[in-house]
Parts: sequence; C-alpha cells; structure tokens
Amino acid sequence: MSTRRNFMGGIGAGLVAATGVKANAATDDDGPPSFGVEGYTDRLSYRAGDVIGLHVSTTAPHYSLEVTRLGAKDEVVLTQSNLPGALHPIPENASSHGCGWPVSRKITVPSDWRSGYYNVKLRVVDGGGKFIGRNNRIAEVDLFFIIRPANPGEGGSILLPLATNTYNAYNNWGGSSLYAYHGRDNLQGHRVSFDRPLAGLFRMWELPFVAWAERQGYAIDYCANDDLEFHPELLEPYKLVLSVGHDEYWSAPMRDHLEAFIGRGGNVAFFSGNTCCWQVRSEEGGRALTCWKQGYSQDPLFPTGDHRTLSTLWSHHLVKRPENQLTGVGFLHGGYHLSHGQFMDGQGAFTAHRPGHWAFEGTGLKVGEPFGGKHTVVGYECDGCEFEMKDGLPVPTHRDGTPEGFTILASCPAKWHPDDALWYDHFPRDSSGLPMPGASVLGTYDRGGTVFTVGTTDWSHGLRGGDPVVERVTKNILERLSK
Repeated sequence: MSTRRNFMGGIGAGLVAATGVKANAATDDDGPPSFGVEGYTDRLSYRAGDVIGLHVSTTAPHYSLEVTRLGAKDEVVLTQSNLPGALHPIPENASSHGCGWPVSRKITVPSDWRSGYYNVKLRVVDGGGKFIGRNNRIAEVDLFFIIRPANPGEGGSILLPLATNTYNAYNNWGGSSLYAYHGRDNLQGHRVSFDRPLAGLFRMWELPFVAWAERQGYAIDYCANDDLEFHPELLEPYKLVLSVGHDEYWSAPMRDHLEAFIGRGGNVAFFSGNTCCWQVRSEEGGRALTCWKQGYSQDPLFPTGDHRTLSTLWSHHLVKRPENQLTGVGFLHGGYHLSHGQFMDGQGAFTAHRPGHWAFEGTGLKVGEPFGGKHTVVGYECDGCEFEMKDGLPVPTHRDGTPEGFTILASCPAKWHPDDALWYDHFPRDSSGLPMPGASVLGTYDRGGTVFTVGTTDWSHGLRGGDPVVERVTKNILERLSK
C-alpha cells in the first residue's frame, strides 16, 4: 500500500508541477450528464384504428416503451425499443399552453386492444459519466391513454368515464396546476393544458374499483371525461354510467349530456366524492381547461353578466346550478373526513339509516349500524346535503338543490376546513362564522333514470380490502341499474 501511495503521489506531484491541475480533479465533462425522459399523447382517448401520437423528450439518443392495460390483471400489449430520442425545450407557459413537442412515435390502435386504461412506460438507460459516476442509470416515466369501445355497448351495458379533468387539474408539471399549494412560488394557475406530461390518478381510486369489477365478471367500457362533452352519442347504448373516486371538474356540456341521459331513463352511479364540484370550460378542442375557482371575478365571463358557465363552484349563487341537482349531494354540505384536519379521529364508516332499502339487500345491516370503517370508505373528500331529523331519520330539506324524492340511506360526519371556505360569502356557516358541520351522504333518487351516490372519494378502498357490505352494496347497484 505504501508503495502504491508513493507512486500515485509522485505522478500527481509531477502533473501539478507541469500543469497546475490535480490528477484527480474532475471536469464537467467527466461526470454523468443530465438524464431523463418524459412524454404525453396527443389525445386522451382513442378507439381501434386511431393513430396515437406520442410526444417524447429525452436526453438519451434512444428510448424504449411498454404499453400495459391495467385492470384485475395487467396485460402488456406492446413493447418497442431503440426508438430515436431527442431533447425538446420546455416553454415558460407549458403548464397552461402545453409543450408543443413534435410527435416522436405513432402507434395505430389494433382491433384487439379492448377498452380500458393503458399505461405507457418510457425508459432510457445509460452508463453514467465518462470518467467518474460510471453507473448503470435507468430513468422511467409513466403516461397513459384510454381506449374507447369500437362498438359502444356491444360488450356490456356499463360505461366508466375516467376523471381525466381532475387528473389535469392537479397536475403541476411545468410549475402550475389549478392549486396553489404545490405550484411554483405557491401560485395558483387558472388554465391547464393536456399537452404536457400527465401521469394521472387512476391507481388511487379507479383501479381498485375496476380490478374488483373485472374479478367479479362485470364488463365495463371506458372513456375520458371530455368524451361526455365531445362524443355524447357514446352514452346512447348504455344502461349505467359510473363515476369513481375523485371526479371533481366538469364542463357544462358534460353535465348537460349526462343529465339528458338520465332524463331519457339512463342510470348513473356516483361511487365518488367531491363530484362535479368545479365548473371548467374546455378550450382548444378539449386540450386545455380553464377554471378561475376562488378568483371567479377575474373570469372574463364575470363582467358580462352571463354566469351560467362561470368557472367556479357549480353551487355558487351566481351559477345557480348546484351539483346536488345532478348527484343528489354536494361539497358545500359535505367536506373532509380523516383529512385536512377534520374528523381526524373519525372511524371512516357510514352509519346505516334505512337498511331495508334495496341497495342494502343481503347486507344484514341494522338501523344505526356502522359499515366500511375497517377500510375507511369514508375519507378524504365527501359530498352531502342539507337535512333535518324526523322520527330519528335524516330527511333532505331540498333548499340546497337536492332533488325531491332523494332518500338518505347512510351518512358520516364531514366538515370543510375554514381556509377553504372563507372566500365564498354564501358558504353555510355557524353563528361564529365558521363552516357548518356537514356529512358524507349515501343515497338515491329517481328522475327518468335512477341516480345513486356514495358521497365519498374512498368507496373503492372497501372493494380493494374485500369489505363484505361494501361489496354487496356495489353489486346491488351494478346488478339493478345495468339491466
């Protein structure tokens, strides 16, 4: 060891004497360069025969991709490697107006790709630096697209529009989303583009639901939120339309078309919460969404006096179209449970009020009995309605837009955080000016078709965990409303 140390020291001393540079000093070119890959698709949904335009930017000369349909069993449907890569600039306004990257790969949708959510994994590999940091590096990223049915309704009577508007609203790639808490400099955006990398939220709520449904043998067709707006004819063949998880952002055409579907006798089941809370306006043919939210007075529509599509709460007094009119419940009389500091000691369980209803058939529930707590099916964000107690049972007042005939089957306490509510001068408040306690409300009503709601984002947690009551209620709904 001493001989080797002296030898290296001698070489180093000679280099310093001759050049003034230490032998082990690394230059910028010696170490590993920046390394990564990202991408997005040119549309949200496709069907057989359509061409998927894949926009990829990478530091590597080549990348690979793997396309997998996610469900009860993941199915790899396509792998490609050694695809030519190129690095593209990121515009300053990428969050709001997109990246503008060129199409790097085109994929024609085969006829045997069944309807579903398809994850695209992009991957690049290199050996690190030239002289130092010589590691085998792998960079991966996920994006997605949706396959609509080639022949709607041919394989089943249930359609699930995925909550893609909400995916985009929370996406802060490029620096901004429709939220301030994770935006650059804590600034909130009012426009979000789909033409930028978007991982989605499918795995959090919708995947547990569809994985369970597929294991039970239910055939479900898929589409994107904006298909309800731009392809309303897609609804026609179906008996039942689903909303699952966190389906928060809706455009007026989306809602118009679904309400018309219900009026014609179609059924809808909202296995979701915070549903249809904010009104958005689609732009660029659906490639961008605008929503001014709390800053509604800055919306260009505000000074016009035409507030029907003002991009703020659907339940805002200027819009005059509370989501209760569609779902039976709304976020103003719901709020948080086991989140945002509200009811953090809660049980995450519903209390049954009317266990004799057909939705509870076969559950064995009794009045006042809790269910779903083991898997906290009531959690995160919840929807409810204004109600009063009569003969020990909750009955809607209908003052908040909840339709006549709406029946409250179960409930769980929920409440808004004051910071989220104080901006809205018509928010339901107590005598101290703080938000009134609300509830997550599970219930149903009929108006042409039947509408059922669970009033919580986390219902699918019970399906993932195998909760027997949650499973039976879900089966009762799917069986009755899809026939």
